[in-house]
Formats: sequence, C-alpha cells, structure tokens
Amino acid sequence: MNILTQVKENELENLIESNIESHKLVIVDFTAKWCGPCTQINPSIEKLAKEYEGRAEVVTVDIDTDKPAAKKYGIRNIPSVLFFQEGHRVDTIVGVVPYKKFTETTKKHLETSQS
Repeated sequence: MNILTQVKENELENLIESNIESHKLVIVDFTAKWCGPCTQINPSIEKLAKEYEGRAEVVTVDIDTDKPAAKKYGIRNIPSVLFFQEGHRVDTIVGVVPYKKFTETTKKHLETSQS
C-alpha cells in the first residue's frame, strides 16, 4: 500500500510554506517510474512516512511529470531526497542509501526544530 502523496510544483511550494510556522519537516523524494534505484529506496521512503507521521510530511515528485519542480531544485540525479525546514532546504540525500541514513537525517532535523 502506497501512503505517499505525489505532488506537483505548486503543491510542493504550498506544502513547504504551510509548514514554516508549524516547524514540521517536509521530506521530498524526487523520483521517476523508470528509475531502478528509485524503486529500491521507495520502501524506505514509505516506511519513513509511516514512522514520522504527524512530525514530518513525506511526499514524492515525479520528475517526468513535473520537470519545473526538478529544475527549480536543481535535481540532476535521482533518487534525490530533499529535506525542508522553515521554508529552507536543510539537507539532501542522493542515491540508494540504507534506511538508517534517512532516519538519522530526519531525527537530526526534528531535534533541531525542537531546540
């Protein structure tokens, strides 16, 4: 079951801006259906969305159907997972990495927002 929401550029902008005051972390997975490495990390991204539900907003952007968003954020390689906090990009993970890397990065930024 896919619990991830796929968003377009304008929805992404609204999401990032709407979470500025709430200090909620926004995690964006830039992906494509044809991308093998993207399908490798998809279970990790879904697990991240479940584990941090209510504390972080996890969404995906398909670079084939939303080229403007990919261009705006300088996506050159996929999978690229971007972390936004208070309206700013605070971290980026590119490529296939263990789930632990996603959770460590998420925890780091959640702790930063609480201090």
